[in-house]
This record gives sequence, structure tokens and C-alpha cells, in this order.
Amino acid sequence: MSQVEESIEVNVPVNTAYNQWTQFETFPEFMEGVQRIEQRGDALTHWVTKIDGVEREFDAVITEQIPGERVAWTTVEGEAKQAGVVTFHRLDDARTKVMLQMEFDPKGLAETVGDKLGFVKRQVTGDLGRFKTFIEQRGGVETGAWRGQI
Repeated sequence: MSQVEESIEVNVPVNTAYNQWTQFETFPEFMEGVQRIEQRGDALTHWVTKIDGVEREFDAVITEQIPGERVAWTTVEGEAKQAGVVTFHRLDDARTKVMLQMEFDPKGLAETVGDKLGFVKRQVTGDLGRFKTFIEQRGGVETGAWRGQI
């Protein structure tokens, strides 16, 4: 398994950043390669991704969700094998550090080489940067919220 860890500071309160992150169906607006996510229950999501021409579908289950603090997940079906957690750290009333940690299993030669060359790390860095732009350009107003606990 390979691992990646990245973080970014966003200029919104911690609850705003957390609330937006729980809106999984908006991920395609800032995550490159994510074509669609369907929320199929409080803890189940279905993902469709296309990265470098390789399309994948898989289900992921939320294994832990603590409002305003963290969301953890793992894949349960499909080709993609990964698990991760995103945590939200209050820096002050208007700033939050978003930290993403992920483990994944590259499949085949191309994904293994891409992983060794840092492709996944750059992808995560870019996605977090686009999340920052997405939430800050909305004036710090999230598109919705789900504050349930798992």
C-alpha cells in the first residue's frame, strides 16, 4: 500500500470547511478525475472516476464521522482499494487547516510507476488547492451540510 498526506489552510471557519466536505456530490467540482459521486445512504457513497483514460467505479463506506472534526472512509467494492481520513483543525475563527491522509493500492505497471513519480501526491495537492478556491470563492458559504455522526 502507498500513502499520501497533504494539508492546506482555508480561509473559512472550521464548521464551514467540514460542512462543505460532507457534500460528496460536489467533489467533481474540485477533484480532478472524479466524474460523479452518489450518496447512497448516510455512510455509503458510489464513485465514478476517470484518470488518464482509466475509468473506475467503486463504493466507499464512511467508517467514522465526527462533526467538525473528521471523516474517514474505506472502499468496499470495485477495483480501487483505498482508505483515508480528512481532519479539520481550527486555526482561528476564520481559518482552518484541512489535512488528508490516504492509503491506496496502485494497480498495474502504469499506476505503480505513477505513484513512484509522485502523481498521486500532486493530484491530492491539486484537489486540496481546488477545494480551497471552491469554498473561498463561495464567500465561505457551504453548499450544504450533514452533521450526523458515524
